[in-house]
Amino acid sequence: MQAQTTAQTKFPPAVLAMQMPATMARVAPVAPQRLLGKGEELFAEGDDAEYFYKVASGAIRSYKLLSDGRRQIDAFHLAGDIFGLEAGSAHRFSAEAVGDATVIAYRRSRLAVLIEEDRAFREQVMSATLRSLERAQDHMLLLGRKTAQEKIATFLLDMAERISDDDAHFDLPMQRTDIADHLGLTIETVSRTLTQFARDGLIRLRAASRSVMLCNKLALRRLNA
Repeated sequence: MQAQTTAQTKFPPAVLAMQMPATMARVAPVAPQRLLGKGEELFAEGDDAEYFYKVASGAIRSYKLLSDGRRQIDAFHLAGDIFGLEAGSAHRFSAEAVGDATVIAYRRSRLAVLIEEDRAFREQVMSATLRSLERAQDHMLLLGRKTAQEKIATFLLDMAERISDDDAHFDLPMQRTDIADHLGLTIETVSRTLTQFARDGLIRLRAASRSVMLCNKLALRRLNA
């Protein structure tokens, strides 16, 4: 009962007709775009997976809280990413906004009809699913086998590819505590490693900001190998 109430409160009935292809508007009514503030929860672990989502702007983190209170961030979902599409009936992770963000919610019950009648959306969902699987595999390897320097090099190269126009300069949407909880490190290790990368000329950090410039991508790729 609680999950049903939450879904009804978060997503009043409406259709984004101006923002969807005609087929999508006809076969898959969605909630309106939802604006999320920093740290605002989109769904909690165990909630009914009635909707799946596409990030319109900003960033969303999906995570689990471990029994000892630690947080493990599974993934960061950036603009254009589709997430929250579960194999079962409930969400396996919680999700919340990293900063101000906008998401679009699609009814999961309409997915089969939507992907059958809208080829472009079918390709988006397939691509998103494959990318999610690839990132999950990479993340498992990263957590289990890589050193702190290798983890952070991998993370920076991934962020550059996903959010930078030139694959070199970008503003991180998340704080260092988020990076630490994603990579299985302490915030002190993240800060120390970034500072060392800057001293070694691999990156450039702008003071009092999240701005990063990759100055030596070859060296970072060697760490990522």
